[in-house]
Amino acid sequence: MPREHWQDPAKDKLADRDFMAWLPVDFHDGVIEAEMKADLAPGAPDFARGFVGLAFRYDGARFESIYLRPTNGVAQDQVRRNHAVQYAAFPDWRFDRLRRESPERYETAADIAPGRWVHVRIEVSGVRAVLYLDHRTSPVLIVNDLKLGPDQRGGVGLWVETATIAHFRNIRITPR
Repeated sequence: MPREHWQDPAKDKLADRDFMAWLPVDFHDGVIEAEMKADLAPGAPDFARGFVGLAFRYDGARFESIYLRPTNGVAQDQVRRNHAVQYAAFPDWRFDRLRRESPERYETAADIAPGRWVHVRIEVSGVRAVLYLDHRTSPVLIVNDLKLGPDQRGGVGLWVETATIAHFRNIRITPR
């Protein structure tokens, strides 16, 4: 993400935004898979985490996403580790609101780290999304109440946030 688009907490509250490369597919239910890795950009601010993820059902204004915070996966603070993976729905259900209203329900710890490729598989059906990492058979995160509802549909996005150098490969979208 270019430096001129980095968030500045002195000017605005930190929140999820809509920075992504949009893939114009018609996705409703199905599976999204990709390998992702992220590093911090040189000069990254203290709040940067290497945010990288997948957005889905993007209709031009709204989307749901599941993203990783790789630096949290190796943090020496357990609370930060517990925030390594996040679900959010843009624009009304960003991480800060979900964390405040439903602590621990939409985020979890994960075995991830900066600079390491992670295989991500998101299975979406109706109001449910299930995240699997690194080909494991047990899910890392289960969301049973996708905030945009069962009828939301749209594109898929490769999502990034402040001070992240992100890489994506082997992207596969399988609609149901």
